[in-house]
Amino acid sequence: MKWSEIRIHTTHEAMESVANILNEAGITGLVIEDPLDLVKERATLFGEIYELNPNDYPVEGIYIKAYLPADRFLTNKCKEIKLAINELEAYGIDLGVNKMVQNDVYEEDWETAWKKYYKPTSITKQFTIVPTWEQYQPTSQTEKVIELDPGMAFGTGTHPTTVLSIEALENHVKNHDLVIDVGCGSGVLSIAASLLGADHVYAYDLDNIAIKSTTSNVGLNGLTDKITVKQNDLLQQIQTSADVIVSNILAEIIIKFVQDAWNNLKDNGLFITSGIILKKKQLVIDELQKIGFKILEINHHDEWISIVAQKVV
Repeated sequence: MKWSEIRIHTTHEAMESVANILNEAGITGLVIEDPLDLVKERATLFGEIYELNPNDYPVEGIYIKAYLPADRFLTNKCKEIKLAINELEAYGIDLGVNKMVQNDVYEEDWETAWKKYYKPTSITKQFTIVPTWEQYQPTSQTEKVIELDPGMAFGTGTHPTTVLSIEALENHVKNHDLVIDVGCGSGVLSIAASLLGADHVYAYDLDNIAIKSTTSNVGLNGLTDKITVKQNDLLQQIQTSADVIVSNILAEIIIKFVQDAWNNLKDNGLFITSGIILKKKQLVIDELQKIGFKILEINHHDEWISIVAQKVV
């Protein structure tokens, strides 16, 4: 079968939003080519380093590659994707070069080749992300393994915003906590919270594909009884009493439900936010403090930050 590869040259800031647009267009496999990967040592299961070709990477920004059937709908689909990406500028998102190019490929060329980018990866002190097709044995009794299928356009859990979120969960989730994951995507944060001892996790996302992806990954990790996955618009109409709420989405979205987060937290409960580009840091801090949250931590990873805030009454 003939496919078309579309390559979008954009910024780190726009990556999550562009990926979401592609996801909504029904694209079920993405490759992110980030020049920062060229300076990171990445080992396979057996310890050897697999090499990345610098010629495949932009000098600045990132490439997002996606694959669409080369059929009669292709031209219109690409126009719709490009238009949706351009509209992100209205939200103050820097798109950088913002160029899209197309190349024809064949199914056998990309269906397996993209997997070379995804190997078992230790992302924090405790957690290792393992793609479903890789065999892996933990190297210590304290290591926690999350098995993940990244084929649904939500990545492999190694993005800086995900790492920041999981590090915050490691530091703050306690046994028997009730946790809410807002904008669950692949479900990786819900799974991490559960493995850290949470009694139960409620995972919410508006996107139906995210719900399917989270449900699948929760099942892969044997946590169906510990994690409830539901379609919902942020925390609208949700009424519970959580110990921790975590959300790894855009700053512009986070500020829309700060009050709902407050209302759904126990006294002294924690609101962990990530997905925040450095220049949007103050925007989120101001909204959190306006509602009454106390800022406990601000952590950095590359151009991204996470904030841990506490409901103090």
